[in-house]
Amino acid sequence: MSLADQVTAGISALGLILPDGAESRLLDYLALLTKWNRVYNLTAIREERDMVVQHLLDSLVVLKQLPDATAVVDVGSGAGLPGIPLAIARPQVAVTLVEPVQKKCAFQQQAKIQLGLGNVSIICGRVETMPRPEADVVVISRAYAELVEFISTSGHLVGLGGRLYAMKGLLPHAEIAALPSGWQVVACTPLVVPGLAAERHLIVLEKQ
Repeated sequence: MSLADQVTAGISALGLILPDGAESRLLDYLALLTKWNRVYNLTAIREERDMVVQHLLDSLVVLKQLPDATAVVDVGSGAGLPGIPLAIARPQVAVTLVEPVQKKCAFQQQAKIQLGLGNVSIICGRVETMPRPEADVVVISRAYAELVEFISTSGHLVGLGGRLYAMKGLLPHAEIAALPSGWQVVACTPLVVPGLAAERHLIVLEKQ
């Protein structure tokens, strides 16, 4: 099976319908990530077939769980995950990537230019210094930090009733038990990533 067929099959298994050209852009992103990874060590995953599962599909799996929104903030975006795949899949949504490591920001900038992602903005800095957006946003992280740290660094981006979306592996019972007052878990959704045997969960945290 070619990489293109693998991506097509994975998106179909997720039950997603992507806009015209999205699958080609996802493959272009994968090729760029593979090229940069040889020099800059952006991800420990080296094989493109593994990247399809553990990066592309593992990012897109949350699409059906996210509310309709005009803006998404991806905290601790790293190589642009999940933000860039989400931006490709939903070009009408403004996606902001927040990442403090310069080499990762440089890669994100190159990906934005090369893939023509006009809906992507990049903040090369710490999320703690980011002002709260004027409009409501979906704030998401993938393998970024423990829930308490996610709240402490990013909780100011949402108002009362606002939510943070944490993409996790195993259900983090200890992290949930340690949540600070003023926050509660409103959803723990298992996620099924095609081709991946490991557990995945989306934890939704609400500011009270």
